[in-house]
Parts: sequence; structure tokens; C-alpha cells
Amino acid sequence: MQTVASFAKPRPRPAPAPTKSRLAALGPLANPYIAAAAAGGFFLAAAAGLVALTGDPKAGAPVIRLSLAQIAATRAPPGWREARPTAGPGDAPFDSTTVELSSVAPQDLESAATGGQAVITISGDSRVDGSQAAGSPLPQAPIAGLFAQGGAGMLPVIAPDGRTPAQAYARPTIASGKPQVALIIGGLGLNAKSTREAIANLPPEVTLSFVPYAEGLQGWIDMARAAGHEVLLEAPMEPKDFPDNDPGPYTLMAGGQAEETTTRMEWLLSRATGYFGVTNYLGSKFMQTPAAMSIFSGNLRQRGLAFIDDGSAAQVGGGLPRASADRIVDDQLDGPTIDAQLTALESQASRAGKALGSGFAYPVTLQEAAKWCSGLAGRGYQLVPASAVMARR
Repeated sequence: MQTVASFAKPRPRPAPAPTKSRLAALGPLANPYIAAAAAGGFFLAAAAGLVALTGDPKAGAPVIRLSLAQIAATRAPPGWREARPTAGPGDAPFDSTTVELSSVAPQDLESAATGGQAVITISGDSRVDGSQAAGSPLPQAPIAGLFAQGGAGMLPVIAPDGRTPAQAYARPTIASGKPQVALIIGGLGLNAKSTREAIANLPPEVTLSFVPYAEGLQGWIDMARAAGHEVLLEAPMEPKDFPDNDPGPYTLMAGGQAEETTTRMEWLLSRATGYFGVTNYLGSKFMQTPAAMSIFSGNLRQRGLAFIDDGSAAQVGGGLPRASADRIVDDQLDGPTIDAQLTALESQASRAGKALGSGFAYPVTLQEAAKWCSGLAGRGYQLVPASAVMARR
């Protein structure tokens, strides 16, 4: 007969039940609900005493808590040959880190107490130049009534009261009477370092344009809006040298059928929320094809979105809030040349009352743009978001 050894852990003996005399000695604390409440009160009192003794170095700074839930499947797909800079060695990808934006003015802000957040501490000085207070955070997206669930994800819609995403997500502006100059910086979301620099270092009046294939796109847009920047979403469009120049698998094709174009647009528009309009990426063939642009414009009009192009579709209307860039400021990646292009925008604004420039988030562009923006008011111009120079056409 074999003996089987048992390795089971010995069961702990149950604690003896409290006697009536012990319960009487505890008095009201014998009640478990009263005991729990007393413990909670003791904890809060201790915490308050600790804060009183040590102090909070950021006690006076408003805080925004942003949910950074990332949109699924937004990595750049294989075969996408968009020639944009990638993160260099040591550049961390976007994550839920704490970011302090010193250029943002203090405001009374709501915070969303949800998991997976970035905490943005708002501090520092403010400046007023006839527009909304510098750095004023824009409402966190999505705004109620301006979205609906589609087959590919959340899609922008016109609210029952008639509000459109083009109106609700644009940065408010009060005209100062000075010539207005607007600047769009595009290609954001792919390079973490340049995206952070554009959000934090450029004035909030600069409009930021994001790539739909960017990983963590919604988090980037939330961060940009928290810093006061209005946002555009880039729509890849067929260029004349396609497929040698391929904007990606969801490129809007000049010869595409209405159903195909609509399906691709819905995928692109569902990547994130909080943008007031769409801008083109490439598209020299698509934007010169009336039938293709009619389908494109109809979809944007139905969803209450604006369209701003890089100057390639200046003669195209569509019944939308529209604007076309007067010049691309960084066709040549040279500091003095970029500065000359930016200065030319001032001349355009002096003649026409307003001007719009477009650039890409190259390091030299960001550097020159920040320097140029800082001196605009002193030269007699008002820096405004791109939405302020739009007109319906």
C-alpha cells in the first residue's frame, strides 16, 4: 500500500466570533457601515493635514485631464510611401505622458476623470491681440450632437439645431481691424517630436493639420485642441504621377465611383473627431476632376465640414466653407527662403485684407514660423486661424 503525501496548505483556523461584551465595548463602531465611514473620515483628515503641511507646488494651476484612447488600426499601412519625417533615435512615440504647456492661459476647465489620460497643466501668461485669449483650450471633442456612429467608426454630422462641425470645432476669432494672416502646419501625427513642438511652441492661432494614418491620432488632436489649436484632417488624393507617388491605401481616386469614394471618405473621417474641416494631401489629378470633386464636396457638405486646399483647387467651389492657400511657405527647406515666403504673406494681407499660408512640420519650418508669428502683431498684422479667412463658395 502506497502512502500519498499531501502538499495542501493547512487551512487557517477561523477567528473566534466576538463576544457580546466585546461588541458592547466598541459601541457604535461595531456597526460595519459606521466603522467604514469613520475610517474614511480619518483618511481625509490625514490627507488634508499632509497637504497643509507640505503644500502643493501646482495648487493654483488649472488642469485638463484628457482621455487618450487611441483609434484602432491607424498605423501607417505597408506600401504607404508618403515622404514624411519619422521619429529619430530617442524620440518616444506618443503616449499618455504629462505635458506642460507654458503658453496656455489659465482658464476654468473641466476635467474628465477617465483612465488612460494625459494631464496637461495650464500655467503661465496670456496675451490678447484682438482674438480669443491666447491658449484658451477649445472644447474637448466630440461635442454632443455633432457625431454619429458609422460603419467604420465615429463620423461628423450636422447637429439637430443646425450647428456644423465646421462652426463648432473652429477656433473663435474677433477681428481687430488689422490685415489678417493665417498659417496651416501639416503632416502632423507621424513624428512625435515635431508634433509636440508644433502644439506647444506655435501660437494657438496656427491651424494644425493631421495625417489620418497617424498612430494615436485622437490623442494628438485632443492635445492640440487643449492648447487652443483648431485642427484639420488630411485627405490623401490621387496625384498626376500616381502610382509612383502613392498617398496610401485610402487615396481618393479621380476615376473612383461615387460609392467607392464615399466609403473611403467615411474611413478617413472616422479616424478621429474634433476637426473643423479637411485639407488635401497631394491630389493634383483628383482636384482637377470635376466629377470626383463633386462627390467629395457633396460628402463634406452633408457632414457640415469645411475644405481648405494648398492652392491647387483655388477655383473649385462646392457650396462649402472654403479657403485656398496663397502660397506654400516651405517648398525650399532653407530658413531665409521660408522667412521670405512668410513675409510675402504679409504683403498679400496688406493688399487683400487677408492671406493664408501652408507649410509642413519640418524642423526648420517650425523654427521660422514660431519666430515670424512672434513679431506679427508688432508689424501691424493679426494672426488668425485658417477658419477665419474662409468664405462659402
